[in-house]
Amino acid sequence: MFTTIGRMAAISVAALCLTATAHAHATFDIAEATQDSSFKGVVKIGHGCEGSPTHTVIISVPEGVIGVKPMPKSGWKLKTTTGAYARTYDYFGRPMSEGVKEIVWSDGQLKDSEYDEFVFSSRISGAVPTGPLHFPVTQLCEKGEHRWSEVAAPGVDPHSLKSPAPAVRIKAKQVAQAGGHGSHGTQTQAQHQHHAAPTASGLILHLPWTRATPPGAKVAGGFMTIENKTGTADRLIGGSFEVANVFEVHEMAMEGGVMKMRALPKGLEVPAGGKAELKPGGYHVMFIDLKRQLKEGEKLKGELVFEKAGKIPVEYIVRPIGSTSGGHAH
Repeated sequence: MFTTIGRMAAISVAALCLTATAHAHATFDIAEATQDSSFKGVVKIGHGCEGSPTHTVIISVPEGVIGVKPMPKSGWKLKTTTGAYARTYDYFGRPMSEGVKEIVWSDGQLKDSEYDEFVFSSRISGAVPTGPLHFPVTQLCEKGEHRWSEVAAPGVDPHSLKSPAPAVRIKAKQVAQAGGHGSHGTQTQAQHQHHAAPTASGLILHLPWTRATPPGAKVAGGFMTIENKTGTADRLIGGSFEVANVFEVHEMAMEGGVMKMRALPKGLEVPAGGKAELKPGGYHVMFIDLKRQLKEGEKLKGELVFEKAGKIPVEYIVRPIGSTSGGHAH
């Protein structure tokens, strides 16, 4: 029997696991993008300058990242520096030769004991080469500063750097192939995992995933993007997971400077024509009282229950312990 005390203890441990993405270095929440596609950059700042609070965060935008629009933050001033690109890019059918080159959030207050996210939308042009793309970040603090700007030389492990620049791994644009069984057979297994077809309800479940668990663990989190192709909002209110006795919809949020996790008794809204993102450190579904260990590479079934759409089957792929996204395995 999974006692209330045991359940709360397990959820507390899960909260620590789910916030593990708040690394000491400046990092991207999702560190993967595709050529010629939109990219939402979420840069995470995990500490100050040797204990001193951060008041300014500066992100330098590399060549080939176009149409940048930063998200304002309450309590912070926002400004951008624009300039000419090295070339002219195609931006949704129109030429673009200049744009945002630097984003500055200033006059804020981020304590050394807290972490925060600095967000911008953009487009990765088709001219950006595959491989790591670096976005140097500067933190200015009440006492001192920290520049996350180091780039590893060929053959050098980026993890060995003291102040690595946050990087996004750029993947090649996937070219649509001609129809027929032959072309369909050339798709990789990872591409099949990324494919998401609309359900009869008009909801699309993009790449559901979870993490492998250590032996004896009693909780795990489930993540995905839920896209609503209809003109009516819906709400995720529950579900099930084949190897858990309890399923709940949760969120993680800062309260009084502390990251806390809580169940959402009314569920999570999926706006009409919009999306709901379930990811580590934010909204997610929680699998409680696991019946066994979750092992990397497994595919586990479950259901999501929506207020209007009803029950929709879902299959989660199990990623390695510590994974921050459900993208392609490397």
